[in-house]
Amino acid sequence: MRYSQDHKAQTHQRIIKEASARFRKDGIGATGLQPLMKALGLTHGGFYSHFKSKDELVEKALQEASDQVDGLCAEIFAQENPLHVFIDTYLSEWHQTSPHEGCPLLTISSELGLRGQPSPTSDSVLNARLEQIDNTLEGDNSTDRAIVIMATLVGALVLARSVENPQLAQRILDVTRTYLKQDED
Repeated sequence: MRYSQDHKAQTHQRIIKEASARFRKDGIGATGLQPLMKALGLTHGGFYSHFKSKDELVEKALQEASDQVDGLCAEIFAQENPLHVFIDTYLSEWHQTSPHEGCPLLTISSELGLRGQPSPTSDSVLNARLEQIDNTLEGDNSTDRAIVIMATLVGALVLARSVENPQLAQRILDVTRTYLKQDED
């Protein structure tokens, strides 16, 4: 049975969305193509009618994650006191426990960097956040401060996700949130 072009496009998008969530949650290396396709009720062989390689899927999944995060960040940075709202959201329990929905810089981008495969989409994700943060700051060196804020947020969340002790994880988030917001008051 032949499927319509629309069906193929919808399937293509379903694969990208699932991969985006799995790559952010489990990492690129730990996400096999066969389990990914099986979770969608598709065959492993069907993957190659949609993508040339896993690397192509990684880039498209990273773009999907970027688009999701861009929408959320647009809402955040349209609010009053957007930097504090962004810090609170980034260091929230939701973000700590929902890697499949959160910022791709924590998992996908760091794994690509470790593998020596940086991504232009990672650059655009980071640059978008830096620009949004920079626009909330005043004074000289605002771009440098934006880099420090973003690097601190990513590092704090990576640490909070990596520790077994939930009180320590929460303390990492709380202390980081307090210091970042104190520096910007």
